[in-house]
Amino acid sequence: MPMTMTADTIKPLTYLFADDGSIPNNPRLPALIYRGVIDVKGIAEPEVVFENTFTHNGWGDMWRNGVYRYPHYHSMIHEVMGIARGRVSVRFGGRQGEEFDFDAGDVVILPAGTGHQGLWASPELMVIGAYPPVGRFDLCRGSKAEHAKAVGAIPEVPRPATDPIYGKSGPLMTLWRA
Repeated sequence: MPMTMTADTIKPLTYLFADDGSIPNNPRLPALIYRGVIDVKGIAEPEVVFENTFTHNGWGDMWRNGVYRYPHYHSMIHEVMGIARGRVSVRFGGRQGEEFDFDAGDVVILPAGTGHQGLWASPELMVIGAYPPVGRFDLCRGSKAEHAKAVGAIPEVPRPATDPIYGKSGPLMTLWRA
């Protein structure tokens, strides 16, 4: 079952990261960070709450894992990551990017091209990741050949039809409009 929605929508923090020559990032769409958007306190299987919420809002191809310890990005698809358990420190934007700490209940939505790298994780960390139904998964590590190809591919990635947390009327729909 998806999370229970309240009358108040949590407004995400927004961040744009510059192309660093290795990681292209996304020049137009900001990364969105929802702090404490899903209440996991006392939930025996918080992973299922995230998975059901993402599924209910049209995002799929889910995985359960952590965040890779090397810088990487996806040039042909957007990604959502929800912290179901534990804590993690992630750098976004490439080697010169910005570091963020996340706790259980936080969600980050990464537009295609946004570099991310796990720096530290608590032993119990469990991240739930998902993708919108449009786009194609790829894993890029920042080579020059990948970068050149990605710069052309990123603007062509279709915007998702829904926010993975709030659906068709979520903040992503306004923040990522054309």
